[in-house]
Amino acid sequence: MRILFAFGSALFAGLTSILAKCGIQKTDFTMATAIRTIVVLLFSWLMVFLADSQLQTASIDSKTLIFLLLSGLATGASWLCYFRALQIGDVNKVVPINKSSTILTIILAFVFLQESITVYSGIGVILIGVGTFMMVEKKDIQKPVKEGKSWLFYAIGSAVFASLTSILGKIGISGIESNLGTAIRTGVVLIVSWVMVFVTGKQKEFKRIPGKEFGFICLSGLATGGSWLCYYKALQDGLASVVTSIDKMSILVTIVFSRLVFHEKLSKKSIFGLADIVAGTAVMLIPSLFR
Repeated sequence: MRILFAFGSALFAGLTSILAKCGIQKTDFTMATAIRTIVVLLFSWLMVFLADSQLQTASIDSKTLIFLLLSGLATGASWLCYFRALQIGDVNKVVPINKSSTILTIILAFVFLQESITVYSGIGVILIGVGTFMMVEKKDIQKPVKEGKSWLFYAIGSAVFASLTSILGKIGISGIESNLGTAIRTGVVLIVSWVMVFVTGKQKEFKRIPGKEFGFICLSGLATGGSWLCYYKALQDGLASVVTSIDKMSILVTIVFSRLVFHEKLSKKSIFGLADIVAGTAVMLIPSLFR
């Protein structure tokens, strides 16, 4: 069952990007992020109570709280960049770059957390890096830059901030239960996203959100929550390395649905790039299979 829950996590994670893209055709990405975060926050606290870790709230020390707050700020920045990239770019281009945060996370973990880089993780990093590079076409960079709407910059920003989220979050949850740490971090994201809404004067956009897009935004939040619940259940019963690797396969779900829903096509070069990313993720899974 743990494998099924892991694949369920990947399925919902893949659907999140598609639903989010459907919800920001006319809706401002800042407002969409703020609305979606409300739904995600509800799910994160649901997970806290399912894990019965709410009683640890009073015992959180200042260091843990600071790093959780910083992790929340990084998450908020990553989500804002990601939504903006999805709004102006193709899903099958944005998602691979966002998933490349794995590379930077491994490097930062080596530098700041002294985590070793194995042969398998090294090969995986190279394959994912090459695959991501192959999926970005030259025209995808030149045309948006000339138009002043480069989704690439936002996609890279989402990956960088996602990596910082992982490192800061790793330090932040060292002293508390992980689900409680996630809930606190998501609360910070909620505050950041709504502050951004009011700072940019987008609060007036709420009344103008098409009903259909509002539904997709909420469904995107529900998909994220569903992914987290499946991920949590899989982690309870299985190895973290196995579950995490399967969860990363959500990129395949996203690519398939982007073809079906938005009719986005991959070039031969991009297909080889996607194969490299999947292969790199699979290589990282190898050590856990022999434990």
